[in-house]
Amino acid sequence: MTTIIGYARVSSDDQDCTIQEEALRAAGCTTVRSEKHTGTTTAGRDELETVLSFMRSGDTLMVTRIDRLARSVADLERIVAQLREKGAHLRATEQPIDTSTPAGVAFLQMLGVFAQFETAIRRERQMEGIAKAKAAGVYKGRKSSVDPVAVRALHGEGMGATEIANRLGIGRASVYRALNG
Repeated sequence: MTTIIGYARVSSDDQDCTIQEEALRAAGCTTVRSEKHTGTTTAGRDELETVLSFMRSGDTLMVTRIDRLARSVADLERIVAQLREKGAHLRATEQPIDTSTPAGVAFLQMLGVFAQFETAIRRERQMEGIAKAKAAGVYKGRKSSVDPVAVRALHGEGMGATEIANRLGIGRASVYRALNG
Protein backbone atom coordinates (compact mmCIF):
# COMPACT_ATOMS: atom_id res chain seq x y z
CA MET A 1 0.00 0.00 0.00
CA THR A 2 1.36 3.40 -0.94
CA THR A 3 1.08 6.36 1.37
CA ILE A 4 0.86 10.07 0.65
CA ILE A 5 2.62 12.02 3.39
CA GLY A 6 2.24 15.79 3.55
CA TYR A 7 4.86 18.26 4.70
CA ALA A 8 4.02 21.89 5.58
CA ARG A 9 6.45 24.60 6.65
CA VAL A 10 6.37 28.27 7.56
CA SER A 11 9.41 30.38 8.34
CA SER A 12 8.54 32.05 11.61
CA ASP A 13 6.56 31.59 14.81
CA ASP A 14 4.03 34.29 13.89
CA GLN A 15 3.01 32.34 10.77
CA ASP A 16 0.58 29.43 10.63
CA CYS A 17 0.62 26.11 8.71
CA THR A 18 -3.16 25.58 8.83
CA ILE A 19 -3.88 26.52 5.19
CA GLN A 20 -1.10 24.24 3.93
CA GLU A 21 -2.20 21.40 6.20
CA GLU A 22 -5.81 21.64 5.00
CA ALA A 23 -4.70 21.68 1.33
CA LEU A 24 -2.50 18.62 1.90
CA ARG A 25 -5.30 16.67 3.59
CA ALA A 26 -7.68 17.64 0.77
CA ALA A 27 -5.09 16.30 -1.70
CA GLY A 28 -5.22 12.88 -0.04
CA CYS A 29 -2.42 12.97 2.51
CA THR A 30 -2.96 10.37 5.21
CA THR A 31 -0.33 11.97 7.43
CA VAL A 32 0.71 15.64 7.56
CA ARG A 33 3.77 16.88 9.44
CA SER A 34 4.48 20.59 9.83
CA GLU A 35 7.07 22.86 11.37
CA LYS A 36 8.09 26.47 11.84
CA HIS A 37 11.64 26.81 10.59
CA THR A 38 13.53 28.73 7.93
CA GLY A 39 13.64 27.12 4.51
CA THR A 40 17.09 28.42 3.60
CA THR A 41 18.60 25.20 4.94
CA THR A 42 17.40 21.74 5.87
CA ALA A 43 19.53 21.77 9.03
CA GLY A 44 17.39 21.62 12.16
CA ARG A 45 14.19 20.74 10.30
CA ASP A 46 13.30 17.73 12.41
CA GLU A 47 9.84 17.16 10.93
CA LEU A 48 11.29 17.05 7.41
CA GLU A 49 13.88 14.50 8.50
CA THR A 50 11.14 12.44 10.17
CA VAL A 51 9.03 12.47 7.02
CA LEU A 52 11.98 11.51 4.83
CA SER A 53 12.93 8.67 7.16
CA PHE A 54 9.42 7.17 6.93
CA MET A 55 9.17 7.25 3.13
CA ARG A 56 8.96 3.80 1.51
CA SER A 57 8.92 2.53 -2.07
CA GLY A 58 5.83 3.81 -3.87
CA ASP A 59 5.10 6.52 -1.27
CA THR A 60 4.64 10.17 -2.20
CA LEU A 61 5.85 13.23 -0.33
CA MET A 62 3.34 16.02 -0.94
CA VAL A 63 3.93 19.76 -0.42
CA THR A 64 1.79 22.71 -1.43
CA ARG A 65 4.67 24.51 -3.17
CA ILE A 66 8.29 23.59 -3.69
CA ASP A 67 9.54 26.57 -1.63
CA ARG A 68 7.92 24.96 1.43
CA LEU A 69 10.40 22.10 0.98
CA ALA A 70 13.64 23.83 -0.05
CA ARG A 71 14.99 27.23 -1.00
CA SER A 72 18.25 26.04 -2.55
CA VAL A 73 18.85 23.81 -5.53
CA ALA A 74 21.36 21.76 -3.52
CA ASP A 75 18.85 21.01 -0.73
CA LEU A 76 16.12 20.26 -3.24
CA GLU A 77 18.36 17.88 -5.17
CA ARG A 78 19.40 16.14 -1.95
CA ILE A 79 15.78 15.63 -0.88
CA VAL A 80 14.72 14.37 -4.31
CA ALA A 81 17.74 12.01 -4.39
CA GLN A 82 16.74 10.60 -0.98
CA LEU A 83 13.22 10.02 -2.24
CA ARG A 84 14.48 8.45 -5.46
CA GLU A 85 16.75 6.07 -3.52
CA LYS A 86 13.74 4.88 -1.56
CA GLY A 87 11.56 4.56 -4.66
CA ALA A 88 9.35 7.43 -3.46
CA HIS A 89 8.10 10.49 -5.35
CA LEU A 90 7.50 14.20 -4.75
CA ARG A 91 4.34 16.07 -5.71
CA ALA A 92 3.04 19.59 -5.12
CA THR A 93 -0.60 20.65 -4.88
CA GLU A 94 -0.14 24.13 -6.37
CA GLN A 95 2.52 23.37 -8.99
CA PRO A 96 2.77 20.73 -11.74
CA ILE A 97 5.45 18.79 -9.91
CA ASP A 98 5.41 15.00 -9.93
CA THR A 99 8.81 13.32 -9.91
CA SER A 100 7.26 10.14 -11.28
CA THR A 101 7.13 11.88 -14.69
CA PRO A 102 9.96 13.42 -16.78
CA ALA A 103 8.00 16.68 -17.23
CA GLY A 104 7.42 16.90 -13.47
CA VAL A 105 11.14 16.45 -12.80
CA ALA A 106 12.05 19.18 -15.32
CA PHE A 107 9.54 21.60 -13.82
CA LEU A 108 10.83 20.81 -10.33
CA GLN A 109 14.39 21.65 -11.35
CA MET A 110 13.29 24.97 -12.88
CA LEU A 111 11.35 25.94 -9.76
CA GLY A 112 14.33 25.04 -7.58
CA VAL A 113 16.53 27.45 -9.53
CA PHE A 114 13.92 30.22 -9.16
CA ALA A 115 13.52 29.60 -5.40
CA GLN A 116 17.28 29.89 -4.93
CA PHE A 117 17.38 33.04 -7.07
CA GLU A 118 14.55 34.58 -5.04
CA THR A 119 16.41 33.88 -1.78
CA ALA A 120 19.60 35.45 -3.17
CA ILE A 121 17.73 38.57 -4.35
CA ARG A 122 15.99 38.94 -0.98
CA ARG A 123 19.34 38.64 0.84
CA GLU A 124 20.89 41.20 -1.53
CA ARG A 125 18.06 43.70 -0.88
CA GLN A 126 18.39 43.13 2.85
CA MET A 127 22.14 43.80 2.76
CA GLU A 128 21.59 46.95 0.69
CA GLY A 129 19.05 48.19 3.24
CA ILE A 130 21.41 47.47 6.12
CA ALA A 131 24.29 49.29 4.36
CA LYS A 132 22.04 52.28 3.71
CA ALA A 133 20.85 52.34 7.35
CA LYS A 134 24.44 52.08 8.62
CA ALA A 135 25.51 54.96 6.36
CA ALA A 136 22.65 57.04 7.78
CA GLY A 137 23.66 56.06 11.31
CA VAL A 138 20.34 54.43 12.14
CA TYR A 139 21.31 50.75 12.01
CA LYS A 140 22.20 49.42 15.41
CA GLY A 141 22.03 45.69 14.68
CA ARG A 142 20.37 43.10 16.85
CA LYS A 143 20.34 43.85 20.55
CA SER A 144 22.83 41.75 22.47
CA SER A 145 21.33 38.84 24.36
CA VAL A 146 24.41 38.65 26.56
CA ASP A 147 25.02 40.82 29.61
CA PRO A 148 28.84 41.09 29.72
CA VAL A 149 28.74 42.61 33.21
CA ALA A 150 26.87 39.57 34.56
CA VAL A 151 29.25 37.19 32.75
CA ARG A 152 32.29 38.91 34.23
CA ALA A 153 30.72 39.01 37.70
CA LEU A 154 29.99 35.28 37.68
CA HIS A 155 33.45 34.57 36.31
CA GLY A 156 34.90 36.72 39.09
CA GLU A 157 33.09 34.47 41.60
CA GLY A 158 35.07 31.55 40.17
CA MET A 159 32.32 30.10 38.02
CA GLY A 160 33.37 28.26 34.83
CA ALA A 161 32.15 29.05 31.31
CA THR A 162 29.71 26.13 31.13
CA GLU A 163 28.10 27.01 34.45
CA ILE A 164 27.87 30.70 33.48
CA ALA A 165 26.28 29.75 30.16
CA ASN A 166 23.72 27.53 31.89
CA ARG A 167 22.93 30.11 34.55
CA LEU A 168 22.40 32.94 32.02
CA GLY A 169 20.82 30.80 29.30
CA ILE A 170 23.46 31.63 26.70
CA GLY A 171 26.04 29.68 24.72
CA ARG A 172 29.54 29.00 25.98
CA ALA A 173 31.01 30.84 22.99
CA SER A 174 29.05 33.93 24.10
CA VAL A 175 30.60 33.63 27.56
CA TYR A 176 34.10 33.53 26.07
CA ARG A 177 33.35 36.53 23.81
CA ALA A 178 32.09 38.52 26.80
CA LEU A 179 35.19 37.66 28.81
CA ASN A 180 37.61 38.46 25.98
CA GLY A 181 35.77 41.46 24.57
